[in-house]
Amino acid sequence: MTIWTIALICYIGFSILTFIPVGVAMLKKVKLHHGGESFEESPHFSEESKKELMQHYSRIHGTLIFWKNKAEWYKRFHFYTLLWTIPVSILIPIISQSLDTTTESKLFLTIISSHIAILFAFHRALKVENNFKAFRHGESEFYDLYRRLLDRPLTFGNTEEVQLENYFSEVEKIRKSVRIAETDNFPMIEDNKKT
Repeated sequence: MTIWTIALICYIGFSILTFIPVGVAMLKKVKLHHGGESFEESPHFSEESKKELMQHYSRIHGTLIFWKNKAEWYKRFHFYTLLWTIPVSILIPIISQSLDTTTESKLFLTIISSHIAILFAFHRALKVENNFKAFRHGESEFYDLYRRLLDRPLTFGNTEEVQLENYFSEVEKIRKSVRIAETDNFPMIEDNKKT
């Protein structure tokens, strides 16, 4: 067994091992963290308004889980890509100077170059960084709005009815902006033709 074969086995093994967190994020549902006391305990709203707010939250709960899962997957894939593309891109010119005439050395260079090319292609085609930002910002903006209604409801209006209406309207805007960002970042064949 040559040094190139050992290096190739180590490279493949380590690349699979470091991909496990990405695979886990793809398969596992991320849970939402309990953010403390919610509308049920709020002193600012009547029982009827509390019921409306809790029903509204129950309807958006699935969307928040979806956003969180997507943000987590895109984040992990983004960091996996950075973990491999930066050092290997630097090492490829150095490794290419060390190649000998054996098939194993050429195979090693071919596999690591292909791995990096595939990562770049998927990262770009799936618009990983943009999608991560869209889902993460949507989730964060919703919770900022949610906490603001709980802590400072008067910033939404002077009456309870106006506060709820403005809150629901703002949540709709956040959902729409994430949906637009998601579809704008959806990979299209035309995107690849432009490059």
